[in-house]
Amino acid sequence: MKNKSLFQRYFYICFTMILLSMFILGAIFLVFASQYFKEDKYTLLSQNLDQAADLTVDCMIQIGGVVHITSNVENYYNTIGESIGADIYLADMRDGRILYSGGAGGSEHQLEYVPMSVMESFRTKAVYTETGRMKGLYESAHYTVGKPILSPGNRVICAVFASTSASALSTFLVDIFQMFVLSAVVVMILASIIIYFVTSNMIRPLRQMLVATGSFARGDFSIRVPVEGDDEVSMLAAAFNAMASSLATLEQSRRSFTANVSHELKTPMTTIGGFIDGILDGTIPPEKQNYYLQIVSTEVKRLSRMVRAMLNLSRIEAGELKINPEPVEITDIVTRTTLMFEKPLTDKNIEVRGLDTEKRMVEADPDMIQQVVYNLIENAVKFVNPGGYLEFRYWEEGDRTLVAVRNSGEGIQSEELNRVFDRFYKSDKSRSKDKSGVGLGLYIVRTIINLHGGEIFIRSEVGQYTEFVFSLTTCPQKKQPRFRKAEKENLPSQKAE
Repeated sequence: MKNKSLFQRYFYICFTMILLSMFILGAIFLVFASQYFKEDKYTLLSQNLDQAADLTVDCMIQIGGVVHITSNVENYYNTIGESIGADIYLADMRDGRILYSGGAGGSEHQLEYVPMSVMESFRTKAVYTETGRMKGLYESAHYTVGKPILSPGNRVICAVFASTSASALSTFLVDIFQMFVLSAVVVMILASIIIYFVTSNMIRPLRQMLVATGSFARGDFSIRVPVEGDDEVSMLAAAFNAMASSLATLEQSRRSFTANVSHELKTPMTTIGGFIDGILDGTIPPEKQNYYLQIVSTEVKRLSRMVRAMLNLSRIEAGELKINPEPVEITDIVTRTTLMFEKPLTDKNIEVRGLDTEKRMVEADPDMIQQVVYNLIENAVKFVNPGGYLEFRYWEEGDRTLVAVRNSGEGIQSEELNRVFDRFYKSDKSRSKDKSGVGLGLYIVRTIINLHGGEIFIRSEVGQYTEFVFSLTTCPQKKQPRFRKAEKENLPSQKAE
């Protein structure tokens, strides 16, 4: 059996709900209409019966202590009964015999006696109402209202009744039902048309998303779903487009990463292989071997850094990168890490500023924060201009300690500032100057800082400087610096000559 589409299911559900609602509404409407019709009939009968009762009293005479009702009352009954389509009749209280009758069908029904059970009811109540055959008096259902007639001594001597056929109710309900069905059919047709177009408009973005997912499966992330309105489907379409943009960026990054890694791995591998083969086959003379082995060692370290960065990326994406915070002297870590770059700093004649400062304690994972500082200093050393400076600054804001790493140089264009922390991202200038990275260092830095509950941001002025600032939780505990003053003095505190 073929599965119904979402459009069909939604259409059928809406159609069924409207049809059910119309059915319930029709049933309720007919019940209320029937009740209204009955109440209206009883009100009409009661009002005219009051008039008939008054006229009956007017025709009442007393002879020798016996009450008599003149025959003139029958004319009155005919007039009143014909005006409302009802039977008006007067029954004796003693035996229920009908004394006078008139109206729409008094002679046709040949009324003779009202059941005594009905007459006896007037001894306990002032008004009698019934929907039925009047205890067998009529062959079909009638609406009947009866009221007693009192003698001058307030004794019930007879009762006047007004009855009309209940068949009019069936005719009334049939007419109402026919009108309702006709209206319901028109409403259902209009509702079906509206539901069809509304459902089509609602489902259209989902169908477009389905087509787009097929394109995504083929590697084409260029399709976008139009966003119209601000409802949940529109929000879903907007989220879908954002996902598509992220996938497109990720795919571009993946391709760029593959190309970068292929290139970056190929170059050192070729260099290492060539020099090792040259040493083994004797092409490189013994006196040159140490020189080329030093190059091989450098390339191996380069490969090691690349592999370590990719392993860290894998741990981050798998959620396995955990922190073990403890009190750490951040100034100590910065100073010891800067010592690792003494040679490139000296070679480029770089002035190092901000190491002579009071110690600052933070709550952090020592190994991870050392990696953050290492990556930031390494990045600064790569892009600082020869003869420039590398500066460190510290300050506190609330319960946070902020650390800034600034280097002079060309700076970063404003349109690239928001992308420097993206995975695999390397600007064109970076590609020409950074030959050993694949664009993962700053992404890892941001991830580690975020794991510590801190923030990191970048500031840059083209042609002047680039500065990275990160924050960590301040630790009130004090510790002694763990680096030796002699090591600190070995750093180039001013421009090398």
